[in-house]
Amino acid sequence: MSRILVIEDEPAIGWSLRERLTDDGHAVDLVASAEAALETCGEFAPDVMLLDVRLPGRDGLAAFADLRTLAPAARIVVMTAFGDLDTAVRAMKEGAFDYLVKPFDLERMTAVVSRALAEVPLETHTGTGSPVPPGGVRLIGTSLPMQEVFKQIALVAPTDLPVLITGATGTGKDLAARAIHTHGPRHARPFLATSLAALAPSVIESELFGHVRGAFTGAAGDRQGLFELADGGTLFLDEIGDAPPDLQVKLLRVLETGEIAPVGAAQPRPVDVRVIAATNRDLSAALETGTFRSDLFHRLNVFPISMPPLAARLDDLPALVAAFVERITPQRPAVTKAFLDAIRARPWPGNVRELEHAVEYACVVARGGVLQPEHLPPSAAGEAAARDRSGLEDDDALTRAVQAWVADHWPADGAGAGSLHAGLVGLVETALIEETLARVGGNRTAAARLLGVDRATLRAKLER
Repeated sequence: MSRILVIEDEPAIGWSLRERLTDDGHAVDLVASAEAALETCGEFAPDVMLLDVRLPGRDGLAAFADLRTLAPAARIVVMTAFGDLDTAVRAMKEGAFDYLVKPFDLERMTAVVSRALAEVPLETHTGTGSPVPPGGVRLIGTSLPMQEVFKQIALVAPTDLPVLITGATGTGKDLAARAIHTHGPRHARPFLATSLAALAPSVIESELFGHVRGAFTGAAGDRQGLFELADGGTLFLDEIGDAPPDLQVKLLRVLETGEIAPVGAAQPRPVDVRVIAATNRDLSAALETGTFRSDLFHRLNVFPISMPPLAARLDDLPALVAAFVERITPQRPAVTKAFLDAIRARPWPGNVRELEHAVEYACVVARGGVLQPEHLPPSAAGEAAARDRSGLEDDDALTRAVQAWVADHWPADGAGAGSLHAGLVGLVETALIEETLARVGGNRTAAARLLGVDRATLRAKLER
């Protein structure tokens, strides 16, 4: 029987955790403060601790080191309803086994506990990690998809592993890359970024690797490339999916050898650079067509991070709008509920970047006054109208598709009578659920909200 210590000051949450873990066969102790947890650890060493961050008196992260000292073999799972990137980074640097954001499923909690009990205990934290630099990059969000991104950043930032960040245009892949650099050991060294799609094929190799004097017409002197300029720091290669084939070969060599070959140079030069790449393309499809090398993909994809689309994190809209308004104008105009409702009702194919530009436009139009729906860009409304008009054509196409399906499945001689409705509804519902989950990065909470069903209903449909 495993011994688990739950440190939670909310009685209802603590009771739920204790009951569920007890039902799973664990011995569970429940305390409501960090001080009580330290006393308990003085009496016995738990196998796993579930530690809330916001506690009366001393908060959970402040007590982390002392809990570690008293129970060095225990795996500590941090719980919080107020997660942000700094909290995630602090928790992971202290040596947290995992990071749960409230509200979370009890099934997810028990899975984390089971995994913690199955794994080898972590080494005692030595406290030698680099401090988080002040004024670091600020990624905004309290939604569950963003909490997962924060946790991934916190895990990979202290390492030198290559990272591949994927996501649609405007989801903040560049901010995630900067956050990894800011919270890592290279934070005092350069962070350089470039978009491979923006570099002309004739200069892309020189821009990245540099050149020596006389390497080509116009090369009047030696020139350092981005890899050399970023030595000791981080190089962010955006739009990696647009890298031409010959450049892919050279990038793979740099990642494998830690050396670059400037254009025209006889000898390679060593560089110490962490590479973070990003793309909005489907690289798996590019692998199948042969336009992207599989060996380079696997070299970059050591630690993948997927940035969620704005549709999967609508709970972050108020915080995002407030942050944009604060940065755009010193007047900080009030944001009305109607303004937020109008934003929530619109599709944002350009994601957070498009939202930011819309808020900028609204602040200019409002001239320091209260932000109202009519202050949003008219182009967004025009796009919505165009989508509505195209929807009429889509409806006709859908009708024709249904007619064709019915014709193909029309029962002959009464065979299969009564199955038309169930068959078509099942087909459409499956496609709808799969497409919705794909668009929100697999997040079931966001998918259930968009579909208009509760999570239990969605779970049951997925199981079927």
